[in-house]
Amino acid sequence: MKKLIILLLLLASCTEKSNNSENIDFTTTFEKSNGTETATYQETIQFYTDLANNYREISIREIGETDSGEPLHIVIYNPTEVHKDFNLLRDKNRIMLINNGIHPGESDGIDATMMLYRDLVQGKIEAPKHTILVTIPIYNIGGSLNRNSGTRTNQNGPKEYGFRGNARNYDLNRDFIKCDTKNARTFAEIYHLVQPDVFIDNHVSNGADYQYTLTHLFTQHNKLGGNMGAYLHLEMMPKLEQKLAQKDWDITPYVNVFNRTPESGFSQFLDSPRYSTGYTTLFNTLGMMVETHMLKPYKQRVEGTYELMKSMIEITEEDAEKIAELRKTQQIKWKQGDNYPVAWTVDTTKSTTLEFKGYEGEMIPSELTGAQRLKYDRSKPFTKEVNYQNFFVATDSVTIPKAYVIPQGWYNVIDLLKLNMVELNPFERDTTLTVESYRIDDYKTRTSPYEGHYPHYNVKVKTSKESITFRQGDYLVKTDQKAIRYLIETLEPTAPDSFFNWNFFDTILQQKEGFSPYVWEDRAKQVLRENPRLQIEYNVKISYDEEFANNWFAQLDWLHKKSKHYEKAHLQYPVYRLKQELK
Repeated sequence: MKKLIILLLLLASCTEKSNNSENIDFTTTFEKSNGTETATYQETIQFYTDLANNYREISIREIGETDSGEPLHIVIYNPTEVHKDFNLLRDKNRIMLINNGIHPGESDGIDATMMLYRDLVQGKIEAPKHTILVTIPIYNIGGSLNRNSGTRTNQNGPKEYGFRGNARNYDLNRDFIKCDTKNARTFAEIYHLVQPDVFIDNHVSNGADYQYTLTHLFTQHNKLGGNMGAYLHLEMMPKLEQKLAQKDWDITPYVNVFNRTPESGFSQFLDSPRYSTGYTTLFNTLGMMVETHMLKPYKQRVEGTYELMKSMIEITEEDAEKIAELRKTQQIKWKQGDNYPVAWTVDTTKSTTLEFKGYEGEMIPSELTGAQRLKYDRSKPFTKEVNYQNFFVATDSVTIPKAYVIPQGWYNVIDLLKLNMVELNPFERDTTLTVESYRIDDYKTRTSPYEGHYPHYNVKVKTSKESITFRQGDYLVKTDQKAIRYLIETLEPTAPDSFFNWNFFDTILQQKEGFSPYVWEDRAKQVLRENPRLQIEYNVKISYDEEFANNWFAQLDWLHKKSKHYEKAHLQYPVYRLKQELK
């Protein structure tokens, strides 16, 4: 009898969850305002909580911290109603991760995804059978809480919205590699938990004027590479455009111009790993950003984002097996000894012609400044052939080593590797290895602060072989693992978004020991007497380098750097490359 009562209570509980929805108004703030307002952070989380309490297919979880003090959430739509373990779900389903509110003033995705989840569970649109949806309702919570009605100067609605910077004024769409924020660290946790096949990041553009409400910014296909890159470029992107055209939604690639008209042509945006889709590319996820047009009415932009996400779900559902196979084969594309491209530029030998729908624009005298200013005329729409440069070629590459070796003292780097599920193998005893060693030969540094850093660029290194004894507890990091691309892009100093370029190793750039000229000069003369070849080199340099010849300190410093007294740590990159298997 007792068991029967418990069973009846359970059944009543399930029934209650599925039927209570009749007593809750799931009309969103966006809909109540006739498309002029966006939900607040609190309204958004409450909406999903109510959905989860009333529909079996929906669950909501708190995961990790943010700089705002509020936790991040993920909301899962699982039509299978079988498993909640992503490792089990992944076997027979594709997983799509939707990120919203990375720039909370660009709130279109926040409202569109709320309606999408509701309409799926209420049967208003056809539900996928083998696609799991995971959304981060609002990623930049601190920015969302900082609501205003003025900072999106160029944007047509909503009435109020969040701010671009997070609680510490970071732009979170520049933080995926360096992880300065708690938000980014939690995103990495979510990403590796979910391991999405497809990733969508919802944005609003801030560029030229044109007829389109929707633009897409897929990760650059050459950089993604392999069969996945070809599928993204030749199949997924055209399918999205076709599906939206059938729904009377025109879409074009993201218009990558500033203060000029698009008809002169433009190039695809290159999403390096600092950006969301550049980061997800490192783990072989098919990524895209939605960029709605800032000047279109808010209602129109949200509805377009909704339709785009519906279409991407349809494509993921239709191509489920193909996407799974592509990701599987992409994982083994890169291996030790391959040349891996780390820097890219536009391929000027190839391009695509777009039938672009724009507005006539011209430069006219400004009534305000007197200078020439750009003015669009919306009474003069056009459709013109426009050159779109969406092919890139590598300008630099590195040979993939068997492994990297990282001394344990660089724990800031090691912590990020662990966060990104990199397999690390600590040495059990002091170990001497012959490794490839980098010395920083040249680099440039930005003169203005950028996202809390003064990043380096144009890095050049000198390579040598050295025998080094590593200590017990230092780490061997093999490249034969899922994180192979992440390792190369972060640990190779010449890669644009490497940890070196983001200032993680700046202490090696400063010399710690020096000399007093009055002491070193006498010793320098002795060094030259004992080393005739150095004396010849010194004489040649002083004869042909006038600036060097006229700078006594530069001469002493040059000699000091050639002597045994010069510290080995200066400009010595502390991550080493191992080309052979350990014996």
